Amino acid sequence: MSDLRAEAEALDGKDELAAKREEFVLDETVYLDGNSLGALPANVPRRLAEVMTHEWGELRIRSWSESGWWTAPERIGDRIAPLVGAAPGQIVVGDSTSVNVFKALVAAVRIARDPGNPSGGRDEIVVDATTFPTDGYIAESAARLTGCRLIPVAPGDVPGVLGDRTAAVLLNHADYRTGRLHDLPGLTAAVHAAGAPVVWDLCHTAGALPVGLDEHGVDLAVGCTYKYLNGGPGSPAYLYVREALQPRFDSPLPGWNSHAEPFGMRAEFEAADGALRGRVGTPDILSMLALEASLDAWDGVSIDAVRAKSLALTDFFLRCVGAYVPTGRVESLTPAAHAERGSQVALRCEGAGDVMRRLIEQGVVGDFRAPDVLRFGFTPLYVSFGDAERAARILARTLA
Repeated sequence: MSDLRAEAEALDGKDELAAKREEFVLDETVYLDGNSLGALPANVPRRLAEVMTHEWGELRIRSWSESGWWTAPERIGDRIAPLVGAAPGQIVVGDSTSVNVFKALVAAVRIARDPGNPSGGRDEIVVDATTFPTDGYIAESAARLTGCRLIPVAPGDVPGVLGDRTAAVLLNHADYRTGRLHDLPGLTAAVHAAGAPVVWDLCHTAGALPVGLDEHGVDLAVGCTYKYLNGGPGSPAYLYVREALQPRFDSPLPGWNSHAEPFGMRAEFEAADGALRGRVGTPDILSMLALEASLDAWDGVSIDAVRAKSLALTDFFLRCVGAYVPTGRVESLTPAAHAERGSQVALRCEGAGDVMRRLIEQGVVGDFRAPDVLRFGFTPLYVSFGDAERAARILARTLA
């Protein structure tokens, strides 16, 4: 047995999160794609069967009240809140990440502008130029809708373009290609110093590391639940609205579910109080309750312990890659500094698409990003140090 394999066994033996692995449906595959789709928590099928056979099958319409369907968006939001550093009453679950980005960004512009002069003054939206493409598309559409000019810049350059014309800023907490972690506290403070609100996309960090939304005064945030939160394919996203801003949150997508009297069926819209303003239409109950069940895996888990294991896993994997992979065959795009690293490792590699295909054939599942990036996501709840060592060993064999 190699020294690194023995070290992996020792690290797994000391891992305080090791028992969590048994709460997921896993096989012999080394699954390192939880940054795209989390593994299935073992309790979800039973819960969905109960929802379908009893709540939908027997109670039917009564389940909106008797089974708590109606309050699921805010109830589940309160379960996500501790994982992103938020107090209760500030997160509502529903819709996709894209829809929530649109709601948050347009609402941010409306918050920034003087109600007495809504079309003047602040007329620039700053967006992360390296963002996931959809965020860029939505930012461009939001700019057209609000009469703003769009300014795409790299996150590190944001402070230099802020000013009294800044209406809102949309940033990603981590780069989806490289896993580079951006400075949420520092950038939030810079945007606030310019008198504007900031919207953070947490898709690649929530459930992998502490976020600190309340601590750092974040205004609005959105995130998906099917990556590190393991909510299932297409599970509903969430929207965070800081409590102090909730009375001013003016959604561009008002719906009957966000009305102060949803069953009053009034022609005039009156926004509900609190984060409920972020709701729109009828909640997608099946996927929402699957998400709620998946969050049981977080019971008793400290997000600080998750972060510590994430950093240990990615450090160990990079060491194994350095020891096993022939010199010059891969280049790490993952920041060496822990403060700048999310929970994935990105390796630049010639023929990366074919390399990933061959890795998957050998039981190591990561993913490929054009033109030449191998991505490996490390979900601390179920990825082991043995997985990391085996993945690096098979990568080396494949490249050799």
